[in-house]
Amino acid sequence: MENSLFNVSSSPHTRSPKTTQTVMRDVIIALLPATAMGIYVHRLNGLIVILSSVIAAVVGEFVFDKIVGKKNTVKDLSAVVTGLLLALCLPEGVGPVIPALGALFAVIIVKGIFGGLGKNFMNPALAARGFLLISFSTAMTTYGIDGVTSATPLADMAAGNSVDLMSVFIGTSNGVIGSSTLGLLIGGIYLLATKTITLHIPAASLISFALFMFVAGGHGIDPQFLLVNIAGGGIIMAAVFMATDYVTSPVSSTGQIIYGIIVGILGALFHIYGNATDSASFSVIIANLFVPLIDEYIVPKPFGHRGEKENDTMGRKSAFTLCAITLIAGLALSGIFTLTKDTIQFQKDEAAKASYVAVCPGAEVFDDHEAMTAAIAEMNGDVYDESFGRVYINKAYEGKGADGSVQGYVLSVTTKDGYDGTITMTLGLDKDGAISGIAFTELHETAGMGMRCDEPEFKNQFNGKKGPAFILNKTGGASADNEINSVSGASISSGAVLNAVNAALDFFAANVK
Repeated sequence: MENSLFNVSSSPHTRSPKTTQTVMRDVIIALLPATAMGIYVHRLNGLIVILSSVIAAVVGEFVFDKIVGKKNTVKDLSAVVTGLLLALCLPEGVGPVIPALGALFAVIIVKGIFGGLGKNFMNPALAARGFLLISFSTAMTTYGIDGVTSATPLADMAAGNSVDLMSVFIGTSNGVIGSSTLGLLIGGIYLLATKTITLHIPAASLISFALFMFVAGGHGIDPQFLLVNIAGGGIIMAAVFMATDYVTSPVSSTGQIIYGIIVGILGALFHIYGNATDSASFSVIIANLFVPLIDEYIVPKPFGHRGEKENDTMGRKSAFTLCAITLIAGLALSGIFTLTKDTIQFQKDEAAKASYVAVCPGAEVFDDHEAMTAAIAEMNGDVYDESFGRVYINKAYEGKGADGSVQGYVLSVTTKDGYDGTITMTLGLDKDGAISGIAFTELHETAGMGMRCDEPEFKNQFNGKKGPAFILNKTGGASADNEINSVSGASISSGAVLNAVNAALDFFAANVK
């Protein structure tokens, strides 16, 4: 008699051919079109960022596993996915060190410290991006192609400039390395075809994002506005690759829809009213924090369960409740902003006018200067001249007295090379082109250091001088007429201001005779 042994195991008895490794492999394959396009557009710089991020993630996870005595998890490819996702969310010019630090933060702090894959409470790649934005704000907000920086499509649109939608869709416009919407959509189709993800989260995220942009975006039914925001704002990457992460997304399909709605609405809110460089990333991170609550209330019905009708509908009621709360909160925030935006803009305009008067004595009326205004329009929001760093000429006026006589000129200039980000100032020039004053309208440098650029001891060094260009003296004791003493301990902030002044003087000389 043939001896047959039967294996009896505990539930669940359902098995899937998919493993962690095969899922991660499919994600890597899905990311290849966007990765290839990113390398094509950003060339060596893009490749360096990708390689440094992926290698650091893999090595960091391997070393961490060795130190804590865990089984080597590098073979499951999750570290490769984390490094690749992070790299595709970064600008090309960050170099190799910043991506490597971000990848190590993702695999060690966000994932490893919390117990490894399956126990992290938020998406490691997005958490690492947030860490890098806080730690290296200037580098992380410098977008360019082949070393030439310029405004992103969303910034161009906000400034009233035209945007090439096809360039945004393909991924040849300015932005992060993985900004190709076409490549991301191809990857998303592959993930759906291989059943690596379902349509619940991507569809809920994108539909809710588009609807909220339509309701609160201020542009009505404007296809160009909606498509540029969808294709150029990171929401595709967030909806398809980030929000669908198995570990940090809800279990049930109903929960996934609610979760996707939260991602979409938060993303639209940040797009419309926020100043974040990547609102979609933060919307997913915040939505990750709602996942335990969603899974607590939206409980999948056990197979074969026959409960009371009210128990069967409990999940739907909870889902609608959470959805309603999110919508109400979003509309409330939208309403508050709508009610106060005119007041806020009025206050900004008044502050700007006050700065004009302060730097251009004797002027009471400020009219557009025809030649300089035309030159600013031609720049189309781009950097004025790379030799001065990331300096932008915003506005230019001719200051006139009560009798209509020209008293001087006023230029609004922004530099993004400050130690803590953006510095915007108003530069006044007399009729002969000599500096009559400097006033800051945006200065968020380090207290007690960079903020001292707003003190007369530093600003007044420029008064009465014509340039054509100033030199920063970092040691103090400037003797030459074109030397400016740096604020002690704040050479970066001082240098940024000096470069902005030099750019404004160069622009003035080129356009005013």
